[in-house]
Amino acid sequence: MRTGIIGTGRIGSTLARILVAAGHQVVLANARGPQTLGPLVAELGRAAASAAHPAEAAAQAELLVLMVPFDGVRGLLPPRVVQDKVLVDATNAFGGPGTPAAGGGRGSSDLVAEWYPGAQVVKSLNTMHFETLAVAGTASGERLAHYTAGDDAKAKEIVAGIITDLGFAPVDTGPLHSGGILQQPGGPLFNRPLTEAQALAWISH
Repeated sequence: MRTGIIGTGRIGSTLARILVAAGHQVVLANARGPQTLGPLVAELGRAAASAAHPAEAAAQAELLVLMVPFDGVRGLLPPRVVQDKVLVDATNAFGGPGTPAAGGGRGSSDLVAEWYPGAQVVKSLNTMHFETLAVAGTASGERLAHYTAGDDAKAKEIVAGIITDLGFAPVDTGPLHSGGILQQPGGPLFNRPLTEAQALAWISH
């Protein structure tokens, strides 16, 4: 599966590296243009990685991951390029440094789904620090959890498969609204590494 990653900062670059290590192909995009991604593409290998503009990456990918600042999500892509595609919202909405954005009862992923109504939005891959993400999937011991929240069961299944490929445990937190709020900044699962057993025990309470 070719995964598009929009946003190639520390977390996006880390995701690209571990996806390629797990045998996936990636197409990368950022706000500065594909010409800035040459070193990362070369590091990953041109057989597994390529670079494009955001809309081109979305069109080429079978699954798309948003890893840009949340304020840049609206209007980032023409909605038609993600029509019927799995769109992983891995963004985090902050109102200030370290301060969760005030959502007025709405989850940030609810807004992403509103802005891209034809996409199958899944909240995932946003809760873990990039340094943990880089190594935890291949570490010994119990697998750490990554979460999926969404309203389309097949889309969550696809994302769960990728999480498994990366060496993590997929844990379903429920629908996009309620499950997404659990994962976003200010939620109880954000930046809190848990094993699969710990995560399942917490969710079952």
